[in-house]
Amino acid sequence: MLVSASFLSSKDIGRDLRVLNDTDVDFIHVDIMDGKFVKNKTMPFKEMRNIYRFTSKRLDVHLMVKKPEKLIPKYAALNTEYITFHIESGTNIIKCLELIKKYAIKCGLAISPDTEVKELVPYLPLLDLILVMSVYPGEGGQEFIKDTKKKIDELRKLLKEHNSNALISVDGGINDKSYINCKKADILVAGSYITNSDHFQEKIDSLRK
Repeated sequence: MLVSASFLSSKDIGRDLRVLNDTDVDFIHVDIMDGKFVKNKTMPFKEMRNIYRFTSKRLDVHLMVKKPEKLIPKYAALNTEYITFHIESGTNIIKCLELIKKYAIKCGLAISPDTEVKELVPYLPLLDLILVMSVYPGEGGQEFIKDTKKKIDELRKLLKEHNSNALISVDGGINDKSYINCKKADILVAGSYITNSDHFQEKIDSLRK
């Protein structure tokens, strides 16, 4: 199991990123919120781009925004492995996916808890990653939605039917109890479970079992 660590709930971002850089975590999950698609808003790109000062880990960028096309070129310029945006964003999805690929970066679509996996079908040929939200997007520290296990199962079946190699990532409320519901996923995104602890590596290890 791959682990992507979010610093959304971090009280000292620089310090936590430095500590994460010394772990074997696979990615740093970067949550971007515009205050429109979700009510909360994260720091602007002019500050976020300095993340390289604290970590050399590859970035897993999650755009919770109305107009991802405006931010894709900016985050493509960082040490980015994945750029994911929401299927519910109302944007031209194909255009945005192709824009991400133009920068030779892996592209993903996120689906919120109320969105059915079948909505992903038209985009599967372009996808490298599907981010299943196991909480409602926009706020850290929420409890894992138990129906997510069923959604992961449905998605795994859908990917097989359509011969898709897209990875399944799960984001929200991930900890040493909820992760058992995500055994059919490929990546777990964990935030406060890791950054609110005194032993980052132990928490990361507990999600790989």
